[in-house]
Amino acid sequence: MLAAASWATRLKAGLARTREALGGGLGALLSRGRVDEALLESLEAALLQADCGVPAAGELVERIRSRARREPLEDGAALEAALKEALVERLAPLERALEISARPSVIMVAGVNGAGKTTSIGKLARWLQAQGKSVLLAAGDTWRAAAREQLAVWGERNGVPVVGRQGGDPGAVMFDAVGAARARGVDVLIADTAGRLPTQLHLMEELRKVKRVLGKALPGAPHEVLLVLDAGNGQNALAQVRAFDEALGLTGLVLTKLDGTAKGGVVCAIARERPVPLVFVGVGEGPEDLRPFAAREFAEALL
Repeated sequence: MLAAASWATRLKAGLARTREALGGGLGALLSRGRVDEALLESLEAALLQADCGVPAAGELVERIRSRARREPLEDGAALEAALKEALVERLAPLERALEISARPSVIMVAGVNGAGKTTSIGKLARWLQAQGKSVLLAAGDTWRAAAREQLAVWGERNGVPVVGRQGGDPGAVMFDAVGAARARGVDVLIADTAGRLPTQLHLMEELRKVKRVLGKALPGAPHEVLLVLDAGNGQNALAQVRAFDEALGLTGLVLTKLDGTAKGGVVCAIARERPVPLVFVGVGEGPEDLRPFAAREFAEALL
């Protein structure tokens, strides 16, 4: 398992593109000797460049403006410190540890096509194993070509069994998987689902059905409903959070591919507009490149 210092370094590297988008204006801003209204307006523009969104960017700058009224910000270093604290305050409500209380605990994972859902499941299984938990995977994406095989690759890599059948009913696969998890005495069942666009209402209804089946197979399940988001989608990720939350009642988010985008500021928009807990963030393709979200750690890496 990665040490904290190693992960902090990797997170900083993963947020490089977002930091560059932000720093395209921020570096020059922080080098100025005087913090005035013109500087704050330029700061807001830099935040928008990193895809924080208009409401969140405006709120962050207003927090800094209010602080400047209480205690003058003399230079760029003071401005950076104020921005970091404003970010931490805004992002702190997103922090929440993944709770494994029941046995088996059932984690249902959803997301649009291409968000990195299956890869995130493999990394999540690896992380859970590092916490001493036994894991079983359910291949609920029964129609996409090679979906089960892709999940099986991660299963083999982590030494985790996979339950599923090609072309079968997703609900039946989930029911069987819960039975298998109970019979084998595993700690966590991670249930993969087919990628869905929020506009595909009939397919979203199928996801609701999968959730209901899990509840019938094991009262209280699913214990977690996680949505995997591609950070590169920027503000569109916010629309996905709204749609999937309304359909499934999300308990948490997994934000992937932060290393491949300049839009990592969307975390600020999510925190303001739809503060579903951000349980994990991913910054690479390696099996250990998925770790719990920490607001201060994220803010420090971003700046």
